[in-house]
This record gives sequence, structure tokens and C-alpha cells, in this order.
Amino acid sequence: MKNILVVNNLTKIFGNNRGLKNISFEIPKGSIVGLIGPNGAGKSTIMKCILGIYPYSQGNILFENKNIKSQNNHSINKKIGSLIESPSLYPFLTGMQHFKLYSVSKSGAQNVIALLKMENYINEKVTNYSYGMKQKFGIALALVNNPDLIILDEPMNGLDLASTLEIRKIILTKSAEGTTFIVSSHILSELEKVVTHIILINHGRVVLQGPFQKLKNIGKQYYELSTSNNLKANKILLNHNFLSNIEASGIQVQLSSKNLNEALDFLLRNNVKIIAINHHSVDLETVALHYIQNKEGNQHA
Repeated sequence: MKNILVVNNLTKIFGNNRGLKNISFEIPKGSIVGLIGPNGAGKSTIMKCILGIYPYSQGNILFENKNIKSQNNHSINKKIGSLIESPSLYPFLTGMQHFKLYSVSKSGAQNVIALLKMENYINEKVTNYSYGMKQKFGIALALVNNPDLIILDEPMNGLDLASTLEIRKIILTKSAEGTTFIVSSHILSELEKVVTHIILINHGRVVLQGPFQKLKNIGKQYYELSTSNNLKANKILLNHNFLSNIEASGIQVQLSSKNLNEALDFLLRNNVKIIAINHHSVDLETVALHYIQNKEGNQHA
């Protein structure tokens, strides 16, 4: 898959502090990349470097195979849409007046207004907008020029359930049409519903990156077993070096799908009947916590 954005050895220094430390990653065209990490990890700094808001100290950023520094701001603004932190809006202008201010075509404005269902308030002054309405309008400004890359920082903040579902659908639809997204959010349960790739940042470094479905296998997975004798089953599994414990819902045992048959064979040979088996998949939060706690410490040891 062709990469739309390539970041090589990016370093950003704030005074005596290295905000970003030789960061490198690639973003495939049409992907939805979740940029995640703890507060202060460097996520916003990365996005602002890509957008030219922050100059960077070392490294380079290639957008559509061209160094981003060699492309003029007008060209970049047409090709990259963004919502970084809260949208910058003029309180005594209406939403429609903002579109005119940013030289958005009438048809482009009408399309995004309909897409985000903003007809009822687009002609009101922004000072009367709720937080969620301002957030939706900020997303509208990011989408309106049909850019190739859209960067969204906490896009679901302040949105009700209906609006959240709308934004999720728009991201998935636009991605299927070839638009690339970088989405940063602390709502990992929502983010994992849309992402195709993950970049995990901590202390200014990339500590994990790749396709989400592959990275899910890094975290701890477990099966929940219901048997004819849970006490006996748990003892058997522990004796054979499986990580197992008894919960109210049954036995929780950490193993891969490859080792499942081996564990079940031990139980059946010891006359323990299997009543039910449930596999618990790993969510995005589990992957992030697992890697930060167990991998990053080793990297800096």
C-alpha cells in the first residue's frame, strides 16, 4: 500500500527538553491511524509539526513523496484538513460566514453542512453554539475541501451519541474513498471501532506501531472456561504451567489459540468435562497499557 505520509527521525526540542526523539513512522494512503499515548507523550507536537505549526529541529516529513517544508502553506491547507484541540472560531460570525471567510465554495459548504446535519444552526452566530456544535463545525472545516489527509485531535470531545455515530460513519466512509486520517483520542474504546493502524507514543518516542489487528496479539489474551469441576480444572492447568485463576464466571486462563487444544486435552484426560469456552479479545486500551508497562521499560533499561 502506498504511503501518503512518511516521518523520518523527527526531533523537536523545546529549550532543554526533547519533545520528540528521533520519531519515524509511515502512514498508508486510505488508512485510519490512531495516534495514542499518555498526556504529554508528544501526540499534539507530532500533529503540529506535520501541519507546520511547530518547526522541527531534525529529521524530515514527506507528504505525497515531497518534503513538507518545500510545499507552500496554501497547497498544504488544501490537501491536509485538521482539527487541533478546540476549533479556532470567531464568536460573532455565523457558521456560514466562516465558510465564506475561508473561501469555501457554496457547493462545498452545502455538502459538508448536509453531511454533518448542521442545517438548523449554520446561520447562527458561533457564540450561541454549544461545545458539541462547535466541535462538529470544527470537523466540518477539516472536511470541507475534501483533503487527502485529515488530522483530528480528540474529535469526539463534547459530542452526544448521535453525533459520535455520525463522525464514526463519516471517517469510515471517507477512508473507503481513499482519504487518510490521523486521529488522536483518549476515548480508546471509540477509537478502536475505526482504526486500521496504531502509533503509540510515550515520552516523545514511538514505542509501538503497525496494523491494529496484528498488534492486538501482543497483549494478554485469555479464555474463560466453564467445566464440570472448576477447582479441579484450575489445579490441573496450574500444574501444567498455564496462567489460570478462578473467577465467579468460570476459569480464566491466559493462552493463545494454538495452546487451547493442549489445555483442553489435559482437562479431558483427567475426566473434567468442558461445558463452555469463551474467548476474550484484547482491546486497544489493553494493548497500549501492556506495551507501555512491559516493553518501553525494557527499551530504556
